[in-house]
Amino acid sequence: MTDHQQSAPLIEMRDVHKSFGSTAVLKGVSLSVRDGGVVCIIGPSGSGKSTILRCINGLMTIDKGTIRVGSFAVETLKSDKQLVPLRHQVAMVFQQYNLFPHRTVLQNLTMAPVQVLGENPAAVRERALALLAKVRLTGKQHAYPGELSGGQQQRVAIARALAMQPKVILFDEVTAALDPEMVSEVLNVIRDLAREGMTCVLVTHEMRFAQEVADEVFFTDRGVIVEHGPPATIFQNPTDPRLKAFLDKVL
Repeated sequence: MTDHQQSAPLIEMRDVHKSFGSTAVLKGVSLSVRDGGVVCIIGPSGSGKSTILRCINGLMTIDKGTIRVGSFAVETLKSDKQLVPLRHQVAMVFQQYNLFPHRTVLQNLTMAPVQVLGENPAAVRERALALLAKVRLTGKQHAYPGELSGGQQQRVAIARALAMQPKVILFDEVTAALDPEMVSEVLNVIRDLAREGMTCVLVTHEMRFAQEVADEVFFTDRGVIVEHGPPATIFQNPTDPRLKAFLDKVL
């Protein structure tokens, strides 16, 4: 996105490189996401998609380049203590729900805001119940994760991310482990968030969903962004042969 849409992007990666040993996973990735934007990252497995998300919220350090999220220069944050304020603003939802199995749904939602951010427990509880309604799980606050379906657990994980009141949510293949009938209930929640103006960056293989919700789609292959643009262009009018071949396989 070349124009700054009246202001600087909320997220900006510039020439980001990342290797694991001798394997280069990101080879000069640049992308930007505006405040309130919805960006989908698509591409074959092993093309660096999840690594991009993990670099944005500082779960992985980068070898070269810069990452800006709001006022944070992510590549300069080295310690967990320095990363806490960033993670407060940039929540991440993973393919595995990572809920605490021995805690109720409500406890899963309230622990971090109370213990990490030091917020008022009564206020956090009220917000958590409102978030459960938002993800269509009213009445499930006393259930344990093991009593819920995969789709319900993933919606709890989204509510838990929202409980931190972030500016951005990163979604890493959040429907990949779900049975097909549960996928739509999770995508509906993400669709609502996108409509409400939450800045979302999604790594997804749900192409129809990407076409519908994204402002911009980035196609990665072998550690580089090969092509990016609005969904209509990427899906209906791809120019790069690698993107064409990928879409022929998945659409």
